[in-house]
Amino acid sequence: MFTKKSFEVFEVAGLTPRMAAIRSIIQPDFAQLGNKLLTELSVNFPTENFYLHIAKHLRRTTNPPENTWCALSTKPRGYKMEAHFQLGIWQDYVFLYLSIIDQPKNQQRYAERLADPSLRDIVPKDFVLSKDHTKAEFFPLTDWSAAVERLGKVKKAEFELGRVWPAERFEDQSSEVIFSEMMATLNQLMPIYQQLMEV
Repeated sequence: MFTKKSFEVFEVAGLTPRMAAIRSIIQPDFAQLGNKLLTELSVNFPTENFYLHIAKHLRRTTNPPENTWCALSTKPRGYKMEAHFQLGIWQDYVFLYLSIIDQPKNQQRYAERLADPSLRDIVPKDFVLSKDHTKAEFFPLTDWSAAVERLGKVKKAEFELGRVWPAERFEDQSSEVIFSEMMATLNQLMPIYQQLMEV
């Protein structure tokens, strides 16, 4: 599970040193946690095959990554082409999101499905929204309607939904407590994921 050292990785200067720290400190947690989440998805969607993708940041040549993540999807060669799950870490928090990013082919149909009030009604009140996976900011659920409308109208719009855990939680709370919250989050996102997979 993530520790104080995980968040300190983003203080490491330079692309090569930071990537080395990400690989040695963070990615082993992605492998462990990601595979547990993968198992849970497979149990709940027995007719689907799920794959774990750990971000490698291969396209970066100068600037070190400000965050990193792993993704779970039904596509063996990638994840951005469909709604998927992401477990990731910024310098200040960890997140677990149901993610629609980088213009998947069903983006407009996803927006139409997310506009259904019955979906919004089942979302836990402590969930948050992210509208851009490249920025370390998230928004309250009161932004739901505007974010969904933008997803349907703006090609580069993004929509991520889930829960965040502040960095300080990982200093004073047991891994078991936080992991149980992650599993609960995944299960709370599944009904919405199911709806998106049917579009």
